[in-house]
Amino acid sequence: MRIGVVSDTHNNLVNCRKIVALFNASGVEKVIHTGDITQPKTLEIFSDLNVPLYGVYGNNDIGELGVLKSSVKKHGFCFAEPPLELNWSDTNIVVVHDPLELNGIDLDQYQLILHGHTHLETINRKDGQLVFNPGECAGHMVGLNSIGIVGLQDLSTEILRF
Repeated sequence: MRIGVVSDTHNNLVNCRKIVALFNASGVEKVIHTGDITQPKTLEIFSDLNVPLYGVYGNNDIGELGVLKSSVKKHGFCFAEPPLELNWSDTNIVVVHDPLELNGIDLDQYQLILHGHTHLETINRKDGQLVFNPGECAGHMVGLNSIGIVGLQDLSTEILRF
């Protein structure tokens, strides 16, 4: 199974449309948003994904949490306060926004650890475990917008820049 990973969209609607098109063309089976959506308009655009959307809320979502949760429910997405724990294709996954939210979690039980917040691409492998952040796509770093794809069978990664 290949999954899409996106973080820190910060309500950049132009980029969100590009992200949806990239994921729809990529053949991923699910997409995970690691937080900092900021407004329901972003989720409206993500409703055009051809696959289910999962995710967590970030620190910049706190002020809009009520309307974001309503939008998540409206579109049938699956979001949670971090950490979000998933098991897909026999791969244990934990999703947080801020990597500091990993403190106090027994990370040995996860093969895939996803986070956002830093706006920096992170691909760290150790002992069969992958810590992954595809970077940011809010437009703060022009030419460096990126999303990621993870292959769960071998924890392979692909970065899509736009």
